[in-house]
Parts: sequence; C-alpha cells; structure tokens
Amino acid sequence: MKIWSQTLELAANTPAERNRYVDFLRAFSILFVISGHWLITGAFVDPQTGSYAPMLALEIVPWTEWLTWLFQVMPVFFMVGGYANAVSLESAAARGIGYGAWLATRLHRLLRPMLLLVLVWAVIAVLLFAGGTSSESIQFITRTALLPTWFLAIYTMIVILAPPSHAAWRRWGYWSLLAYLALAAATDIAFFGFDWQLPGWSNYFWIWLAVHHLGFAWRDGRQGSPPVLLAIAAAALIALALAVVWGPYPIAMAGSPGEGPSNSLPPKLTLAMLGMVQFGVLLAVERPMRRLLENLRFWAATVLINSMIMTLYLWHMSILLLLLGASWLAGGLGLGMEPGSAGWWWIRIPWVAIPALLLLPAAIGLSPLERMSRPADAPAPSLWRQLPGAALVGLGISFTALFGIDGNPLSPANTGIVALVLGGAWICGITFRPN
Repeated sequence: MKIWSQTLELAANTPAERNRYVDFLRAFSILFVISGHWLITGAFVDPQTGSYAPMLALEIVPWTEWLTWLFQVMPVFFMVGGYANAVSLESAAARGIGYGAWLATRLHRLLRPMLLLVLVWAVIAVLLFAGGTSSESIQFITRTALLPTWFLAIYTMIVILAPPSHAAWRRWGYWSLLAYLALAAATDIAFFGFDWQLPGWSNYFWIWLAVHHLGFAWRDGRQGSPPVLLAIAAAALIALALAVVWGPYPIAMAGSPGEGPSNSLPPKLTLAMLGMVQFGVLLAVERPMRRLLENLRFWAATVLINSMIMTLYLWHMSILLLLLGASWLAGGLGLGMEPGSAGWWWIRIPWVAIPALLLLPAAIGLSPLERMSRPADAPAPSLWRQLPGAALVGLGISFTALFGIDGNPLSPANTGIVALVLGGAWICGITFRPN
C-alpha cells in the first residue's frame, strides 16, 4: 500500500531527538476515546414492537461507569498537548516568531479540519428538515455527530493561553500548577457547597490548564523518577477513590448518566486526580516504551495514526451514525440484543470493528486537509483579530456539541451556530488555500 510505504520512509527519517512516546500517547489516547465511544453508544430495537431507541451503556448497565476510569483518557491528550505546545513555543522563540504568528499556525492546524465536519452536518440537517424530520430528532442526530467538537472548543482556549501559561511555569514551576488546582478546588467547593452552578464552568480552564501544565513538567524533565511517578499515581488514585466514595463526586469519569452532577460536564477536580494517575503510570514506563518505539514498523504505525489523528477523532461518531442508520434500515440488524446481556457484550466486538473498518478509508481520504500547513506567504492576522475569532468558533462548536443543529435555515440553532463557527474561522484567518 502506497500510504504505508510513504509512512515507513517518513518514519525512518525521524530526527533522533524527537520524543516518540509523545506521539504514541497522542495516538493511543485518541484511539482509546474512539473505541470507548463506540463501545458504550448504540441503539436498541425491541424485537416485539420494532421500536427504536438510542442507548448509552452508562445509563443501562450501571457498573460500566467504573470502566470510564480506564476509558477517560482526555487528560492524556491535554498532557501531551502541553508537551507539544512547550516544544512549539521553544522553537518559535528560537526563530524569533511572536505570539500572533505562532497562534495563527496552531489555530489553522487545529480548526480547519473541523470546518468541513460542521458544514457537512449543517447541509444534512437542512435536508432532513426539508424531508419532514422533526427538529428534535435532527438536533439529537447532529449533537451525536458533532459531540467530538467539544474538545476543540476548550483546547482552542488552552492553546490561546499556552504562551502565558508556559511563561508562568518557567517562572514559578510547580507553584503555578498548584495555583490551577487550588482554583479548581475552590470552584468545586462553590459548586457543591453553595450550589453556585455558573462558576463551575470555569473549571474547563482550571482543570485542563493544570493537566496541560503536566506536559510542561514532562518537557522540562521535571516529572521525577519512575518510583516517584508511581507514588504520585498511587496517591492520586487513593484521593480519587476517597472523593468518589466519601465525597460528592459521581463514579463515571466521562458522560453524565442520571440526573446528578457530572465529573466531566463541567469538569471537576476528580479529572485532575485521574490525570495525575495517568501522568504517573504512563511516564513511569516511558523508557521501555521509547525503546519499543525504535522498532520501525511500530513507530511507522504511530506516525500513520498521527498523520490523520484529527480526522479520525472528528468523524468517528459520524461513522457510528452511518452504521446505526444502516442497521435500522436492515430491520434492526444487530440491534435486538438486550443491553447488558452476554449476547450484547459479544456483539460489541463487531460493533467496534466494523466502524473501524469504515473510518480508516474515510480518514485516509479526508486527512490531507489536516496536513496542509498554513500558506507560507499568508500574513498572520493580528492577535486582536485572532482572539475574538477563536472565541466565536469556540462558542459555536460548544453550541453544536451541547444542542446540535436543528436544520431550520431560519433558526438561530441552525444558521446562527454555523455562522458563529464559519465567521469566527474567517476572522481568525483560517484558509483552505493550499500551501
């Protein structure tokens, strides 16, 4: 296969100083998120009545909430993002590239692949509305398809704050990390102790900036020895268990089953604890993993996944919806198993394997969009243009992930949301012109 031979050649020319484990963890975390979403999401068709209902395993099979302690790996991605942003900022400083030019490149790489996803689902929503589908159903479908965009909404803000956050790390080290954790703890106290709901949303910043800071520590080699890292992981795991068993926090580390509070919507201090567990365990095995990644084929597979990683992530729920739709049209094929039964768990194997087979060629076809760098001759928009533009994009994709698109061209929940995303991207200077 041509793409594999090209990847092998690219992998063979990797600079010796590159930390390959960073790339491996990025690929690993995204694939874990994708498989986790496919594993717990589905639908049930009643064999007797033929009724069709969406299904979330966390709500129907309560013990699966404990599986989220394993499958919630977004802290890994933010940690890896911290490492990568530190490397990028160091390189920009060495080359005399300022904040505005650095940010323009990062936003272009981060946001451009997402625009196509939003456009495609906006068109599908309008077609469904024109065909008589209810706005509520269209919103449910598009909300499911666009769910992955929530990550870009907050990660865009973290990237914007990366330069001052990195400067704080360079000046104050772990004290700056403790400051973020203290703010997160204070926010949780206000949330649970005083029922102050609105300030709780600020934890999207404090929690993920704290985990992002762990990547700075890793980049500077200040993560500690493997025994220290394992001790950190053990202490964080004990704290997490105590917070769930004796504290006000729910079990599930992802999703929001039931009517009670959620650990992830908005984030709670428990996700920072989980991030510390992952930080300690994963970095304790960094040396043997880096030796393993010296194997050309293993490393080439990592390179291949990273070359299309944003495409894989953004489109994986769309592929799942395609499979669900095909199963429904086929009379509920594969959807009649009672959720939580032995047969239902066995069918999870093809339920994850089939969308993987569908996603890979789609990702190969769409991924060139994310590999196109910003045109070298394109001037960087001013920082005061990029910041509000990115904020508008973040607001728009937050709405898509929370509410979906209703398909009515005259509705703010359709045209308004799309206008926020596309208008914000235009203000940021995001272009589809190839380099």
